[in-house]
Amino acid sequence: MSARIVHQIASWVLSYPHDEVLAALPELTSALGEQPADPAVREMQAVLAWLARTPPAQLRNDYVETFDLNRRHALHLSYWTEGDTRRRGEVLAAFKQVYRDSGMVVRLDGELPDHLPVVLEFAALVDPKAGTALLQRYRASLEMLRIELEDHESPWAGAVRAVCATLPGASPKTRTEAMALAGPVQPAETVGLEPYDPRLLPLAEGAR
Repeated sequence: MSARIVHQIASWVLSYPHDEVLAALPELTSALGEQPADPAVREMQAVLAWLARTPPAQLRNDYVETFDLNRRHALHLSYWTEGDTRRRGEVLAAFKQVYRDSGMVVRLDGELPDHLPVVLEFAALVDPKAGTALLQRYRASLEMLRIELEDHESPWAGAVRAVCATLPGASPKTRTEAMALAGPVQPAETVGLEPYDPRLLPLAEGAR
């Protein structure tokens, strides 16, 4: 059960910190406190504590700077592997098909279907097996996002670490190890990105 709770809370934590999210922090903290204190739960507790003590205006400014203005912190899982390529449309359609196959209506709220908070909510509330499979399929994207946030010393890195901790196996320590999880990926056509753009997996070790 703790994995589903962590996924649900992470879907909130990694969303824009609007009033509804901030008002829910006490309830989220309480729900997490009822779970066994495993590494994922401890990581998420630290993130919730940081959110609770940080002024809302600062949180919102930091969120925009971290996720909206920095492509190296992209929350769209297929962006890391496909970039802005025509092939990405097929991948996004595959995400939608997974949601349709669940037989439930999945709210996108204007986001693309590979948006991490959307996938996490699907895994928590709709189909834990299919949702976790999506997270595992895009483990390389998750781990690269984690590494980039850690390098940025962002407290949101803890939420991604928590999600990674719910998945099988240890997290990779380097970009090279993280990229190996995706295998060789190279777009045949690009829209808005040059071929071999460093924002796509695989990246060179230590690339910025």
